[in-house]
Amino acid sequence: MMRFAFGSLATALVLTAAGLDGVPPLPHKLVPNWAQLPDGWNFGEASGVSVDANDNVWVFNRGAHPVIQLDKSGRFLRAWKEVPVISSHGIKVDPSGNVWLVDVKGHSLLKFTAAGRLQMVIANAGRGPGDNTTQYAFNQPTGLSFKPNGSFYVSDGYGNSRVAEYTKDGEFVRQWGKKGTGDGEFDIVHDVAIDKTGRVYVADRTNERIQVFDASGKFITKWTGAGSPWGLAYSEKEGALYMCDGVNNRVVKFNLDGKPLGVLGGFGKAPGRFDFAHHMAVDSEGSLYVVEIKNWRVQKFAR
Repeated sequence: MMRFAFGSLATALVLTAAGLDGVPPLPHKLVPNWAQLPDGWNFGEASGVSVDANDNVWVFNRGAHPVIQLDKSGRFLRAWKEVPVISSHGIKVDPSGNVWLVDVKGHSLLKFTAAGRLQMVIANAGRGPGDNTTQYAFNQPTGLSFKPNGSFYVSDGYGNSRVAEYTKDGEFVRQWGKKGTGDGEFDIVHDVAIDKTGRVYVADRTNERIQVFDASGKFITKWTGAGSPWGLAYSEKEGALYMCDGVNNRVVKFNLDGKPLGVLGGFGKAPGRFDFAHHMAVDSEGSLYVVEIKNWRVQKFAR
């Protein structure tokens, strides 16, 4: 598919080719030079982003400072000195303000305080991979999402093909999924999100669909034809789900029936464009934060 760097023609071509012809652009505008890192600092490959209760933004990246916290204006707040991960992937702030990291190459999930104090590890001894039935270890996990009571679901992942549920204390509850293309099967489980009713949305990346389940893992429906879901972000205020499409390098907004409502972005290296848009978050004001693997950055788009 041909891509152009800018212009309305480029937008029309991208949307038509990827099945979103006629979907309007989102109203969000780029906030230029948003992230204000200390002199001499840079992000590495940026894999994950999360927003806490105060709208501070946490960025997980594969650079010299893997965990960085910024306020909503982009002002640098802190970075952790010691982050025992092999390769960053997902990050999420839980309802109590703890920060959880997904180490994709370390096959592990780690819980920290906001100050960077390690609280919990779910992993095999030696951090080797588990299989699709291992309750307390993963194989290249990718993301997680929290219920209001602190229990959570993990998307696991590249090596395994499942979603696993845990209590807030890290106790295994259940799992579902296996490798495949059928309903309830996955090919790279790349992220997971939960809405206020408890429905679970799973980014089935290579199968290019979002699958929807009830809280116990019963299949409800699937959304297809809108691209490849790499990252998911639920906005309770809007009653909407946002998706990072890393193949077409864009963000797509859906209502909770799976109808596309708007689209943002396209391939490019310049600000406002994306190259491997990997994950995203939504703050209380409806601003979007998008991290990119190939462009090594986080961008903010405000209404």
